[in-house]
Amino acid sequence: MSDAVLRVDDLRTYFLTEYGTVRAVDGVSFTVHPGEILGLVGESGCGKSVTARSILRLVPPSGRIVSGRVVLQGRNLLELSEAEMRRIRGASVSLVFQNPMTSLNPALTIGWQLEEALLAHQRLPGSMAHARAIEALREMGIPEPARRIDDYPHRFSGGMRQRVLIAMGLLNEPSLLIADEPTTALDVTIQAQILELLRAASRERRMAVLLITHDLGVVASICHRVAVMYAGQIVEEASVGELFANPLHPYTRGLLRSLPSVSQDRERLASMPGAPPDMIDVPIGCRFRQRCVFAEPVCETPPELAEVPPGHTVRCWVSQRDGRLEEVAG
Repeated sequence: MSDAVLRVDDLRTYFLTEYGTVRAVDGVSFTVHPGEILGLVGESGCGKSVTARSILRLVPPSGRIVSGRVVLQGRNLLELSEAEMRRIRGASVSLVFQNPMTSLNPALTIGWQLEEALLAHQRLPGSMAHARAIEALREMGIPEPARRIDDYPHRFSGGMRQRVLIAMGLLNEPSLLIADEPTTALDVTIQAQILELLRAASRERRMAVLLITHDLGVVASICHRVAVMYAGQIVEEASVGELFANPLHPYTRGLLRSLPSVSQDRERLASMPGAPPDMIDVPIGCRFRQRCVFAEPVCETPPELAEVPPGHTVRCWVSQRDGRLEEVAG
């Protein structure tokens, strides 16, 4: 595969609170290649959105990127000045936020907000920016774009607003698009349309996409590879087909077993015991150990990511030793 568009190496982002240091992102590494969609999945609070904001250096004031590298097309973004980052945000890399109902300015027209995204990075006449904004809406399937471009956000449905946000993210033809929960609060029909727009944009533009979600159904329908996060760390990474067929981390297996299935006759969905750890007081050893039915004494030592079958990495001593997880009775 060609060189990565984005390479994240050992990224650590911590938040300083009155109660202690929250290690929200704690040693995360992954790559995304041209034309590839990487799904970053995990439950709420595991560090997915903080990872995305760290890539763009949009961490809130209480947070700090402690260490690591974020290399976008050969440039380490963590070494750039704020002025250089402003030129990159919205141009080389764009972020589609997760809530379309609150991500657009209600006091400005759709056209004004789209044209601002263009003019901030390109020297274009106003008429050309206006025409390009109309074309962007047309590409996103919004009917009568020449008329709707002068509407305010309240005249658009949630699905239409999400299309506007995607159009805004694609206007400057970024090499990387980060989509943070882009289908949240959308019904399944609109969700499928939004995912198809992202898939088509990635394929036609050879654009890398980092798709952040907690929905494994979304991952199965659109992603090429998937990285599973738990308690600030990536615990498993593989191609979508490999991970769904052969989950090697107990947390991944728990996520998959919690999905409803028409092929299985069961009255209740499976659930994982316990709760995620306190990120101020992270347990010693494997962070999933206290919830894991496969836990052994060796799990008191922190595991590193290791490749078990080729192209499939996992942070689990038992899977690394046995190459699989044996069923546990009861």
